[in-house]
Amino acid sequence: MCRTSIYEARNNFSALVKSAEEGEVIALTRYDKPVAVIISYAEYEKTEQEQPSLLDSLEKLKAEYADVLDDVGFDITPSRECPDYSKDPWA
Repeated sequence: MCRTSIYEARNNFSALVKSAEEGEVIALTRYDKPVAVIISYAEYEKTEQEQPSLLDSLEKLKAEYADVLDDVGFDITPSRECPDYSKDPWA
């Protein structure tokens, strides 16, 4: 793993991307603390395939515990709606 500051990365971006394409992992630092990583797109795709999405995990849990959830009455279906904070809950 290669470490470089964001300032240096800005000045040598093309070379760092080429290194990432060749399999090198580059850690970008700010004030000597790692803040980001440059990896090849192939490595990125591997990590995306390895980690299931949160919705997939919820669906798996829901299927696994369907009988228990039906008995208790909880619904863990994720909602895409945002709460309306403009309404007064005490009115």
